[in-house]
Amino acid sequence: MSRRALVGLAMAAALTVTSAVPVIAQEVSAPFPSARFPLGDRGVPAKTQKSVTSGIDLFSVSTGTANDGYTVTVLMPSGRDYGMRETAEAKAAEVEAAGQTASVQKVIRPAVSDDPAEEIYMVRVGLWPFKDKAKADEAAKALTDAGVKARSDYLGDDGVKTTGPWEMQVLTIDPRGFRGSYAASLGVSVGKRETTSSMAQAQKAIAAVNGGFFNIHTSPALRGEPLGISVVRGRMLSDAVPGRSALVLKGRTARVTELKSTVVAVSQDGNRLEVNGVNRLAAADELVLYTEEYGVKTAADGGAEAVIDATGKVTALRQAGGAVPAGSRVLHGSGTAADWLWEHAFENWTINIDTKVIDERTGRRVVLTPDVSIIGGGVGLIRNGRIRVTAKRDGHDSVNMILRRHPRTLAGVTRSGGLILATVDGRKPGITVGANMIEAAQLMKWLGAVQAINLDGGGSTAMVVNGKVINKPSDGVERAVGDALLILP
Repeated sequence: MSRRALVGLAMAAALTVTSAVPVIAQEVSAPFPSARFPLGDRGVPAKTQKSVTSGIDLFSVSTGTANDGYTVTVLMPSGRDYGMRETAEAKAAEVEAAGQTASVQKVIRPAVSDDPAEEIYMVRVGLWPFKDKAKADEAAKALTDAGVKARSDYLGDDGVKTTGPWEMQVLTIDPRGFRGSYAASLGVSVGKRETTSSMAQAQKAIAAVNGGFFNIHTSPALRGEPLGISVVRGRMLSDAVPGRSALVLKGRTARVTELKSTVVAVSQDGNRLEVNGVNRLAAADELVLYTEEYGVKTAADGGAEAVIDATGKVTALRQAGGAVPAGSRVLHGSGTAADWLWEHAFENWTINIDTKVIDERTGRRVVLTPDVSIIGGGVGLIRNGRIRVTAKRDGHDSVNMILRRHPRTLAGVTRSGGLILATVDGRKPGITVGANMIEAAQLMKWLGAVQAINLDGGGSTAMVVNGKVINKPSDGVERAVGDALLILP
């Protein structure tokens, strides 16, 4: 995808949505699990079911009861809500000195496949039923006014035992009945964030969910930049973090695997230099490749740039800082990489950009044809039918990410090759609590996934069907995100 106008697709026909509860007349794309819900009291969930189009079914699931109340959490010197035992005990003493009774609570952040369990300690004050949140807020304010930073907390967010409730949306796509395709979209540019619904609308998608994590710690103009690999219609727009989980889409097939990528610039004189990144800001002595999808000017950092056309010909050698011309790419060098460009990227010379994506499970190259898209996802959840949460390798092994409950966007592949997309709403006390990382894996296994991945979540979680956001984003409105997974007609 180079520009939205080039990738927009026409709808073949108007979509008809039919519904019935609990079954529909036509054959269901994939059976909904008959087993009890895997979380909480493990009851039988209430569900409604709709046929979106041939091969695609939508299930709305709700279960559980709201039994959690509120407490006050004392913040540690680091600003976190937990710490080591000694730190927690010292904070508890401060609470006692302020005239309130503190409890030091041991919490176990559960082990994941690549990181052992972690013992942490929290300092809590009081316990109030759900209806008395205002009293918890007053107690937190009183502590803060006394010089002890604190906040009121809903216990359902903790990640330990809860009865829920949960609200989920689940799309099941059966390639035997579905005749469309899967794709990724970064919207109008790499750097610009857009809502999932706007990306779906631009390509007339039947359905969509938000994609992988994006970089909120870079320049404001670039905060849609994916954190990890992104391939859109065979074009690599962001390079891989080696070994991290990703979702590979080709036609109407999907698979979860771990990837690495290499990009090498090869000058006409045979000299080679590794490209350190794609469509991101360059650090010292780095060579970075920019495509026309970048969307903003490159940094004027004193380096050098070679503008390369579609044939690999260097059409310009310039000082750093400029637009990426349509149909071209730009090699941007800083420091020693800039020296390499001045020495090996003369105008009218040819520079070949050798791009490879390697599937680390098979050791084979992923051929980047126009029907291939890749979403860098977040955390692997299930591998070969077994729960295998790879939070550390995938860069999300904090207590907040593993233990705490958040809204989740999940993708999985069934044994028969079907695709499951699920959103778990959260951060809505008394309505829906979300899921922690372990619970997310349990939910996808319950739904029938033999491979599964955790995409971006929190306020980013969104599911769009027939142009409408059908879940309840935790921000109250749909958030602009970096990329999206699209189901195309």
